[in-house]
Amino acid sequence: MFSLSKKVIIVSGGTGILGGAFIKAIASQGGKVVILGRNELTGNRRAAEINKEGAEAIFIAADVLEKDQLEMARDKVLSTFGRIDGLVNGAGGNIPEAVLAPDKDVFDLNIEGVKTAMNLNLWGTVLPVQVFGPELVKSGSGSIVNISSVSSVRAITRVLGYSMGKAAIDCYTKWFAVEMANRYGDKIRMNSIMPGFFLTEQNRTLLTQPDGTLTSRGHSIISHTPFKRFGDPEELCGALIWLLSDDSKFVTGTTVGVDGGFTINGGV
Repeated sequence: MFSLSKKVIIVSGGTGILGGAFIKAIASQGGKVVILGRNELTGNRRAAEINKEGAEAIFIAADVLEKDQLEMARDKVLSTFGRIDGLVNGAGGNIPEAVLAPDKDVFDLNIEGVKTAMNLNLWGTVLPVQVFGPELVKSGSGSIVNISSVSSVRAITRVLGYSMGKAAIDCYTKWFAVEMANRYGDKIRMNSIMPGFFLTEQNRTLLTQPDGTLTSRGHSIISHTPFKRFGDPEELCGALIWLLSDDSKFVTGTTVGVDGGFTINGGV
């Protein structure tokens, strides 16, 4: 069960921390991995590591907000593997300009920063779907997995742009799943994973001190997480592999929470 044998799967944000776990998991299940990202050094190194282990992977440098780069990436994938079966929209995250500093009033939001964060998380998912989606339909069992966040359903302070982008992803996942089903039946599906708190390069300084101890924000998150810890990137991979595989063939428009109980915790 949950085999990805012979499936060609694109992972945007494949050079990030979560993306690194995703590509290893896909390769371990027999998938052919396309690592999409902007960090060529990391991308090429990760592809080489996977190929050394006997699986297949290529790296393609592309910005998920640039349609022409995505189209060139699509053409390279097709010329290399001849098909596309899966897409993981892992690119996203927050940017410093979009974070409301503790000493700033709520009316001092950096609007341009908020817009940039929202655009990255929303349009950085929509554009790859528009470019790669038609090829997934042709595979006959295409699966798209978006990355949501607990900040889409719970008010998380200071990160408005990121939160709005992820809330839009929730809406998009449901809406697009229905629209695709109306046109293509079960030939292509869209679902999402809702991670809780995982340490990445983008949130590390918000959640931990330089010595690795928790900031006050980090302590607050842990206290509201029933498991009392951050997640490990590999703990997202079970849900990911299931959603990419044919064993979730009748699942679409669904969001799978992987959050250590954060969203269900009433705090009492």
